[in-house]
Amino acid sequence: MSAWEPLAAAAVVGRIPVVKEPRLSGDRLLWLEQRPHEQGRTTLMLRAGSAGTAIELTPGSWNLRSRVHEYGGGVYAISGGDLVWVHDGDRCLWHLALDPDSGAPLGEPSRLLAPGERAFADGLIDAGRRRWIGVQEAGGRDQLVAVPLEGGEPLLLHRPADFCGYACLSPDGRQLAWVEWQQPWMPWERSQLWLADVQANGTLARARPVAGSGPTDPQPISVFQPLWIAADQLVVACDASGWWNLQRLDTGSGHWQPLLPMAAEFAMPQWVFGMATSAWDGRELIAAACRDGTWQLGRVNLGPPAVGTPAAWQPIDQPFDDLAGLSAAAGRLVAIASNPITPQGLLELELASGSWRHTPAAASPLPAEAISQPEPLWFAGHGGASTHAWYYPPAGGASPESALLVKGHSGPTGMARRGLSLGIQFWTSRGWGVVDVNYGGSTGFGRAYRERLDGQWGVVDVGDCAAAASALIAAGRASPERIAIEGGSAGGFTALAALCFTEGFRAGASRYGVTDPSALARGSHRFEARYLDGLIGPWPEAQATYEARSPLAHADRIRCPVIFFQGLEDAVVPPEQTERMAAALRANGIAVEVHRFAGEGHGFRSSAVQIAVLEATEAFFRHHFGL
Repeated sequence: MSAWEPLAAAAVVGRIPVVKEPRLSGDRLLWLEQRPHEQGRTTLMLRAGSAGTAIELTPGSWNLRSRVHEYGGGVYAISGGDLVWVHDGDRCLWHLALDPDSGAPLGEPSRLLAPGERAFADGLIDAGRRRWIGVQEAGGRDQLVAVPLEGGEPLLLHRPADFCGYACLSPDGRQLAWVEWQQPWMPWERSQLWLADVQANGTLARARPVAGSGPTDPQPISVFQPLWIAADQLVVACDASGWWNLQRLDTGSGHWQPLLPMAAEFAMPQWVFGMATSAWDGRELIAAACRDGTWQLGRVNLGPPAVGTPAAWQPIDQPFDDLAGLSAAAGRLVAIASNPITPQGLLELELASGSWRHTPAAASPLPAEAISQPEPLWFAGHGGASTHAWYYPPAGGASPESALLVKGHSGPTGMARRGLSLGIQFWTSRGWGVVDVNYGGSTGFGRAYRERLDGQWGVVDVGDCAAAASALIAAGRASPERIAIEGGSAGGFTALAALCFTEGFRAGASRYGVTDPSALARGSHRFEARYLDGLIGPWPEAQATYEARSPLAHADRIRCPVIFFQGLEDAVVPPEQTERMAAALRANGIAVEVHRFAGEGHGFRSSAVQIAVLEATEAFFRHHFGL
């Protein structure tokens, strides 16, 4: 394919699986594949040995997915010959025995408990006690429970005040650590590391918080991914310094040691379970660190825990700078990895030799020379604050006549990453420039950058997206008459608010976007029920602010065409929000398209739907821009 040939939508999303949650267990590698060509079904893959053949452990109608907190994650756990997963069909835990050498299934899976009004996620296998430990969400709250691998009802281990997760068991099985947080805070705003002793009978004793901050603590602190590196040594990322940096706890003495004080993030916002940015192989601590939106893999060379001197950071030479899902065992590391010219896939690294191999989820349909690579763009955003984005020039180069697509990521606590996005290449191959904005509130730039959005959602993000477009227009890289903006979920809200409250955009696209934040505050699911307290203000005390930020309340200010995409089973942003917004625009004589998809929720899983969304968006913009 030449640099001038448009990339087909089917090549972007048609049959490319999403790789999730890789795990190393002995010499076995496991990972999840979410397959859009199978209506988004997620299956579990296993490969024994570096030269083995991958087998699908859950073929057919199995769909591995958790519904805890709506976003799920953390859907399987493995230890030795025991494998446990969450099946979306009945929301239950299932157990499968594996041959400890080949990894081949021994017999058929067995359900561990009866279906009910509950959901499970984020478990581990307590091999010594033959049980699964993880999160049960039931009755409107989380519980930390244990389920016998032979089957039976859950044993309550701990009842948090609100939310919990990320449990990890010490190597000797005597201590359990986990993370808790409470409304109105999200886990990346205020959370606590908890620690308990595991009694001989399997119950917990002396459960107590040991790091982070609770609802009344004066300093907001977030913790991420506790990880045992010895029976009495626990590593966790903590942002007390303003950055998610690694710290080590000696659980015997209670002594804390900052490991790598640096202006870098060793964590991600905990939207889903199963996230990991550090890994312990039994001898070495490997971590991924993010600086200015770019990830780097490195060794954390630990000194003695009692000395207090910082650890040393030793970067690992490999070509991937978009990293997630780290797991390690016996001198090997696996991660989900990509870079600007390589699709997402599994990176396998031999720690001693430094040799690596990368297996993409699917081959790139583009040669390297046809790929538009991201350029860091720093510009004066809202209030003049230095703000970051990734700019992708159009095929053939940018000019003052180029069309520009402004992208606002979801979350809004998320980040624009620099790994190869065929969705972006779809646009650049058609002569569009694309700017993917890390607006104020994004992660990867420290806590102060995240907190720019506190109370300012619909203001800072909107101002930053508009300023990114203005910077590119001023640089002669985009036409002021051909600026579009698009986004999904929270990014959809940013796009619609930008159309309402700024003048520069000529078209917009919203995928399951928030149109009425008041409705979201009144009726959101439990995980995000109080999220808007921090982003806009407490509800209903700040109702006037909600109305002032609402695209629906100010639909009469939109004077350009808008296209909407909505799943009819969306529990996060109900379809009614999109319908009301589209009706308001039509009443004002604005050109509107609405595409509704049965069987889809918040985020589209089917390849047919994803292809339809991309093609319809491009056709809509092309028509209204006269391209």
